[in-house]
Amino acid sequence: MYKKVSTSLNFVEREKETLKFWQENDIFEKSMDSRKEGETYTFYDGPPTANGKPHIGHVLTRVIKDMIPRYQTMKGHMVPRKAGWDTHGLPVELEVEKMLGLDGKDQIEEYGLEPFIDKCKESVWKYKGMWEDFSGTVGFWADMDNPYVTYEDNYIESEWWALKKIWDKNLLYKGFKIVPYCPRCGTPLSSQEVAQGYKDVKERSAIVRFKAKDEDAYILAWTTTPWTLPSNVGLCVNPVEDYAKVKAVDGNIYYMAAALLDTVLGSLGNEEEGVKAYEILETYKGKDLEYKEYEPLYECAYEKAEKQHKKGFYITCDSYVTLTDGTGVVHIAPAFGEDDANVGRNYDLPFVQLVTEKGEMSEETPFAGLFVKKADPEVLKDLDARGLLLDAPKFEHSYPHCWRCDTPLIYYARESWFIKMTAVKDDLIRNNNTINWIPESIGKGRFGNWIENVQDWGVSRNRYWGTPLNIWQCDCGCMQSIGSRQELFEKSGDEKAKTVEFHRPYIDEITMPCPECGGTMKRVPEVIDCWFDSGAMPFAQHHYPFENKEVFEQQFPADFISEAVDQTRGWFYTLLAESTLLFNKAPYKNVIVLGHVQDENGQKMSKSKGNAVDPFEALEKYGADAIRWYFYINSAPWLPNRFHGKAVEEGQRKFMGTLWNTYAFYVLYAEIDQFDPMKYELDYDKLSVMDKWLLSRMNSMVRSVDENLGSYRIPEAARALDEFVDEMSNWYVRRSRERFWAKEMPQDKINAYMTLYTALVTVAKAAAPMIPFMAEDIYQNLVRSVDKNAAESVHLCDFPKVNAAHINSELEDNMDRVLKVVVLGRACRNKSNIKNRQPIGKMFVKADFELSEFYKEIIEEELNVKEVDFTDDVRAFTSYSFKPQLRTVGPKYGKFLGKIKEALAGLDGNAAMDKLNAGEALVFDFDGNEVVLSMEDLLIEMAQVEGYVSEGEGDLTVVLDTNLSSELIEEGFVREIISKIQTMRKEAGFEVMDKIIVNIDKNVTIQSVIRDNLDEIKSEVLAEHVEFDRINGYEKEWNINGEKVTLSVEKIS
Repeated sequence: MYKKVSTSLNFVEREKETLKFWQENDIFEKSMDSRKEGETYTFYDGPPTANGKPHIGHVLTRVIKDMIPRYQTMKGHMVPRKAGWDTHGLPVELEVEKMLGLDGKDQIEEYGLEPFIDKCKESVWKYKGMWEDFSGTVGFWADMDNPYVTYEDNYIESEWWALKKIWDKNLLYKGFKIVPYCPRCGTPLSSQEVAQGYKDVKERSAIVRFKAKDEDAYILAWTTTPWTLPSNVGLCVNPVEDYAKVKAVDGNIYYMAAALLDTVLGSLGNEEEGVKAYEILETYKGKDLEYKEYEPLYECAYEKAEKQHKKGFYITCDSYVTLTDGTGVVHIAPAFGEDDANVGRNYDLPFVQLVTEKGEMSEETPFAGLFVKKADPEVLKDLDARGLLLDAPKFEHSYPHCWRCDTPLIYYARESWFIKMTAVKDDLIRNNNTINWIPESIGKGRFGNWIENVQDWGVSRNRYWGTPLNIWQCDCGCMQSIGSRQELFEKSGDEKAKTVEFHRPYIDEITMPCPECGGTMKRVPEVIDCWFDSGAMPFAQHHYPFENKEVFEQQFPADFISEAVDQTRGWFYTLLAESTLLFNKAPYKNVIVLGHVQDENGQKMSKSKGNAVDPFEALEKYGADAIRWYFYINSAPWLPNRFHGKAVEEGQRKFMGTLWNTYAFYVLYAEIDQFDPMKYELDYDKLSVMDKWLLSRMNSMVRSVDENLGSYRIPEAARALDEFVDEMSNWYVRRSRERFWAKEMPQDKINAYMTLYTALVTVAKAAAPMIPFMAEDIYQNLVRSVDKNAAESVHLCDFPKVNAAHINSELEDNMDRVLKVVVLGRACRNKSNIKNRQPIGKMFVKADFELSEFYKEIIEEELNVKEVDFTDDVRAFTSYSFKPQLRTVGPKYGKFLGKIKEALAGLDGNAAMDKLNAGEALVFDFDGNEVVLSMEDLLIEMAQVEGYVSEGEGDLTVVLDTNLSSELIEEGFVREIISKIQTMRKEAGFEVMDKIIVNIDKNVTIQSVIRDNLDEIKSEVLAEHVEFDRINGYEKEWNINGEKVTLSVEKIS
């Protein structure tokens, strides 16, 4: 009736069979079709790039993004899950450059744009098959046969519609701005891209002597970017701060901030010899120094300024200058910093940019051709040689690097296209406040702060492989945005516009007449930020608004998305930005933010460190369910996850192994009895208390899992399953074993089978979203093998419904109390080194609750105790000793520690403990000094009375009487002998119902015990005969409570 269940905990091969079953029977497609009439629950899948391999972090994102949609599907919802591919952008270009042996934009254009674009299109699918295999192995269900692809024309056309909408609102503009710029890639980066590439670097700054004009004095200015000094055109001070003119011991006169004099000049003096570093000649407010002139640092900057007929090389004022470091005077190069640019505009300073687009010093400078960072030391050497460098202190700071090619970025004045996000800041904040962020702290903190300080989005890229910016421009200055293929045809009149591919260089061939001057309009050369592609997926995946209008409106906004925490400035932001610009609403309702996956020591994984985990190797070793389960139960999803094999295996053993073994136990005995659950009903009124308890716990578990998954509390849902499976196996099944061994099929045995069957099937369904492979295995064997009308897969079933009538809180509470007593009782046994099979005469329990005889009997059976006595006073068997908790007592009463220890040692332990349990403190007086100690100030140990062992927790104390009578000792021998024979049956490979012969060699003590308890032993081990002084068959030597003996077992044919 049932397939035999292997007890092996290697699930990998079984998972491969399950995956094959899903694929051959289209189970994912059927799960979608079966919910067509259900309410829509939309999940958006953030698109990965298929030209990069999956890493272990993708397992985490995949298993979270798979589990919630599975759960919502089982709840009756229609859950669209369209996979997507992010296919544009510089990473693809860099991969192709590397493949073709090219280096930089010049060589790309020499190679040819058309063949280069074709190679990019091929490259994006490099690892598509690997991603699909990976997703299948993990159990990630999504429609990969009909994915959205960001390079397809329909997708791009939807983006053009969006960009035109933004253009029409006057929110898309071309501006001359300081932008983060990668000289290697030749393109600016958006602020969210910059945030991904910071690195800590050690560099030299410069404190430079700027010679005051017409005065034998210097103005000391500080910069962290020496390479910008050849482009200097001004200096800047804070208008309200104090500045000083000083004569330094080096013979020079300096101007700088008064508050920083000691920091900058202090090292020139010698206090021991009475030599002062400087003497203050005059003091000023910063405003007093405004327009004070100085001599240009470099002739090349002066010549550029002269050609612009603009005055420069004087002191300006701005409040952005601070006195936290440096000299309080900042050098100004308007081409290389936003603050500098603002000062330059305010004072109409010359614009000098002596760095090329390749990040190299221009030919006008003495450092022509050097990359800016390599120019730093050369500039310092030059200034030092000219006597203009006071100091070049080292400093460490976080500096942005290109997240794609690792080149240091420079802040560089460029013409770029921007989306005016600052104009919709209030809408962004309001829409963000409607989103349920998990955790809330990221939505209000990291992400909230990001949009509170939102900058205009630099959306253009001076590259090739990307969505072309849909702006056509005429030499007369006229510009227009094109929002569709039809509009492109209508305005160009070019038949090719109806079919042209929306990529460079093809789209660049389409021109149109200028409506203002009749000239020819050409498309601007830029493509757009590939993050705009991914942010457009809610509408672009449906080719909205050109088709699928109803589908889009039904699936927008998303009910749920999830990605790693770095997407707060990536996909999470671009989704919200575009949705706010176009629809003025949040694009998703719930978002789970995921922490990064680290190694077992909490270190970031990387190939260079050698600590990166290959996801395919991990999946092949542990299986998908084990890794899934680890990520669900290990910690809150937004915290960093330390991934290592031991932790995965521990979770696999504790939860999956326990569930699998319980399932195997049921199948083993149900198959022996040919028990068909379809022929019986679960008659609640006929059930035992244990059965009712398991059903109560089962329904409580279902309610907890349901409520927690519905609220995106994943570890809480996992723990509810984990606790139930543990109790079902290690409490219910262990307590009920003998019911399954009963002869024939009495009602009690039917009840045990039906209760366990119901619990296993319910667990399989409740756990199906989390461990989809094992849940399917269990369901197929338990349900489909006996019910041919059952749903084809567990994933086509409804999520279990709670039967509130079966929840008995009082029963659960009482059983929980029993378990607490048992746990402390076992601890007492361990402490006294008395084995569980050795019966004990009496146990005392002091508790704030009483249990009926039924529950006492359970405790007695579990702990192998003859009598459990609930009592209000265990003082005769226990006491307490106290020591000060140095962590808390030391800071408060350090000088009294000796007296405190002495006073605590002399206390009546029980009386003191009573006082503490009543919420009172222990109060002492030492020479008129009051010392008050509460529970948290004390280290408390339970002291033992000879012949008794005690353990306590809170108001519960358990005391074991460890005095053993001869009768108890003999009974312990009997239990040990039975256990050893049962072990040998298993090792010899006997079946559960096989009859045997037991043989015993010449040990008088063991033989005497067996003879005195022969019938009991024979019954327990299914022995037909017991032979003395004879060994035959499978034999083994044992040490039973100090008695060495050889036993053997033979199967009766």
